[in-house]
Amino acid sequence: MTLMKSRFGFALLAFVGIFALAPRCGAQSGSIEFIARATPSSGVEEPVRGFPFYLLSRSFDDIEKEADSSVPKPELNAFIDKLDSSYSPELKAWMKKNHTVSLIGEDFTKSLTSADILGVPEFRRAYMERNAGDQSSGFPQPKVKPDDRIRHPEKFDKLSADYIEAVRQYIDKHPDSVEGIDLSFNDMNPEPKWEEQLGKRRPEIRRRAIDLAQSKYLAARTQTDLQGQGFLRGLQPGAYWISTLDVAAVTGDTRSRWDVPVTVRPGHTEYVSLSNVNSLQANNSTP
Repeated sequence: MTLMKSRFGFALLAFVGIFALAPRCGAQSGSIEFIARATPSSGVEEPVRGFPFYLLSRSFDDIEKEADSSVPKPELNAFIDKLDSSYSPELKAWMKKNHTVSLIGEDFTKSLTSADILGVPEFRRAYMERNAGDQSSGFPQPKVKPDDRIRHPEKFDKLSADYIEAVRQYIDKHPDSVEGIDLSFNDMNPEPKWEEQLGKRRPEIRRRAIDLAQSKYLAARTQTDLQGQGFLRGLQPGAYWISTLDVAAVTGDTRSRWDVPVTVRPGHTEYVSLSNVNSLQANNSTP
């Protein structure tokens, strides 16, 4: 009888102990309440109704980077090697050295040095066509004569070298003289073909990013109500991101995406306001 009472007392104490701990364990979780509103150009703020939101343990931007790193990229040097013979070996070498196949735009022309222009046949030809006929600017004029190549080869070589040096000095003194030479490369610029190759990766990157977000990094999911409110409860404390992934919420003429960080504290409700202020540019998102 004494043994039975002891066992009963021990079980009762254990039950009371578990009961006493239960509220404390429940208090360790937290919650998030948020409201999503967007303001179109009309200026009247509207709730984002019936739209799915995801709570992620990693920002969607970082998830996309992870997905990007997992999809093999085309090899730039291999692409350059496959360009046809209309591209000189010097031009291909320049592309590899500068890790670019873009031959147009201000960034391209500003990147060119006098050594680049005089060392790459295509650049040199385009530069000379644009500047050689402009005597009013003081552009150097050649003193060498074509006949000297045969009749006086040493003189021809010296005068040719002197002329190249004079042009080099002119380029260094007048960097603006390089502007506009990229117009000569509109038809041979290989960048669109390279971008096309890169673009073939994008659907796979997007698919992998969505899969990762909805599996590996998904903590919770909800949908906003008619007032644009969303509720996420029973969350473990920690750092999260409230995200619409890469899908834009269309409100009037706005296309809003969110990937907003929030820290959940034990036993607390975090309140978050989503608006145009903390939305992301949605130009490349899927409506």
